[in-house]
Amino acid sequence: MAEPRASRPSPDPVDRFARTVRAHPDRTAVIGPDVTLTFAELDARTADLAGRLHGLGIGPGDRVGIGLARGADWVVAPLAVWRAGAAYVPLDPAHPESRLARVAADAGPRALVTDTAAPSWLPGVPILAPGPTGATAPPRPAPAALDPAYVLHTSGSTGTPKGVEACRGGVAALIDALERTGVYADGHRVVAWNASISFDASVQQWVRVCRGDTLVVLADADRTDPHRLAALLAEHRVTDLDLTPSHWAALAPHLLPPAPPERVLRLLIGGEPVPPRMWRELADASAGRRIEAFNLYGPTETTVDATACRIEGPGPHLGSPLPRVRAYILDGALRPAPAGTAGELYLAGPGLAHGYTGRPALTAERFVADPFAADGTRMYRTGDEVRERGDGTLEFLGRTDRQVKVRGHRVELGEVEAALCSHPGVTAAVATLRRGTELLAHYVPAGSTGPAPEELRAHTAAALPGYMVPAAFVALDALPTTVSGKVDVHALPAPGPGTRRLGTQLPGHDGPDGLDGEIEELIAAVWSEVLGRDGIRPDDDFFALGGHSLVALRVVSRLKKRIGVVMPTKDIYRHPRLRDLAGHAESLRTGSTS
Repeated sequence: MAEPRASRPSPDPVDRFARTVRAHPDRTAVIGPDVTLTFAELDARTADLAGRLHGLGIGPGDRVGIGLARGADWVVAPLAVWRAGAAYVPLDPAHPESRLARVAADAGPRALVTDTAAPSWLPGVPILAPGPTGATAPPRPAPAALDPAYVLHTSGSTGTPKGVEACRGGVAALIDALERTGVYADGHRVVAWNASISFDASVQQWVRVCRGDTLVVLADADRTDPHRLAALLAEHRVTDLDLTPSHWAALAPHLLPPAPPERVLRLLIGGEPVPPRMWRELADASAGRRIEAFNLYGPTETTVDATACRIEGPGPHLGSPLPRVRAYILDGALRPAPAGTAGELYLAGPGLAHGYTGRPALTAERFVADPFAADGTRMYRTGDEVRERGDGTLEFLGRTDRQVKVRGHRVELGEVEAALCSHPGVTAAVATLRRGTELLAHYVPAGSTGPAPEELRAHTAAALPGYMVPAAFVALDALPTTVSGKVDVHALPAPGPGTRRLGTQLPGHDGPDGLDGEIEELIAAVWSEVLGRDGIRPDDDFFALGGHSLVALRVVSRLKKRIGVVMPTKDIYRHPRLRDLAGHAESLRTGSTS
């Protein structure tokens, strides 16, 4: 596909930040759950930390770990690392220590910026606290486009995280491209930083401070509680919110205004495919000026985003390549696929990462020579199957590596999911292969009841051959997600007594033996509904039953509606056992404390 616009040089993000500091020193740069900083204050803090890094001999080619809780220092630390000329490596404290140890061993950081004690999994490495110390700003190395910017680790097929090393020029090109396409609107914007720092979407959120936008760093309690999030967005007059479709599905009933508001919220949605029903709802809301919505697509290996489009029209698509991005749809022999037919998507351009840290064989497998370029550059093999539509936009068809076999028949799970999502009563769905033979469908109903299994079976049977019709249907209030917000297929609950199986109805809650009192019975009923399980007992643990943050959000919403108890989602983490949560809810209802 042709490059949409002619290329142009992109200024380095740190240079842009320096110009912003000179132009708007008193403008608010960061609003964190802990502190608010102007651009002048942010500049002073980053200069201080960069000076201390320089004092350790850290410069271009080095890596610095960042292990901080959500707060303003999430912005200070990566900027300081860049000012020292190094690359940052997110080491999110929310991740298990065993994973952090593997990530650190892979990336080899020369220092760690953290607000906690020195971790046992990174011995012998200097530890720096993010607070100001009066250190002198270092002379900043002249930035080069190929200088490493960060190393983000993604899940590896072998179980070992693989580190993707992106470059400074790729980040600069990303900012430039999103500005030129209008995804980043002109003028001063207020941007909610929602993603984990270890997720690549965080990059295009936090670097907006370099262009003069104000960042609102969302605390975990804010980003998962719709009432708190709505209040925070209103309080700070947030204009831009970046999130995954799974996250938006949980928040939409609380954040989507019924009429055009005074301040239209711009949604930047990415990380996973937008379901057809959600696309239509967002397109209708955008047409009615209730929100603005953009769909962004791109793998970590191409510096966050490679395509973008407004969400409008009848069905999902990926839009067109961003400026300076080259997109090829190729067959297995690296030949262009005929127009309108499916092929694997390959991407090239200045956003291409250097490769995977310490894994030259995997780098060579996924980053291959671009046969269509005369300058010896590479292209990245995405593993995504797409086709070019008649209007020139790209349509996502699925993953090339999600093919399974059922009783000898080849089955693409994406096709099963598309059939499920085409039902008007289904908002999202994921299909998996269970025990090597049984297709299983997990789905999120539209509304409180949704379609019965028999109805879904008839619907899918009308679109698919018999061997592709799922053997069981599990209704969930939300699909489980990973820390980065993508659907976590490993956390999908197995079919149980309360599962919507073929030929059965979801049993109503019948008050299992052992439940004591109205509150326990009501919470058990809510858990049964949101988890798709029956027979809930007072000693059951919400998370052991398959609960997660987005389902917890549904629980607190229903408890407020049914018994008038208002609690944040963090209370479910504090009281995961049903009996303990019931006691806490009772204390809230009676006005006492637990």
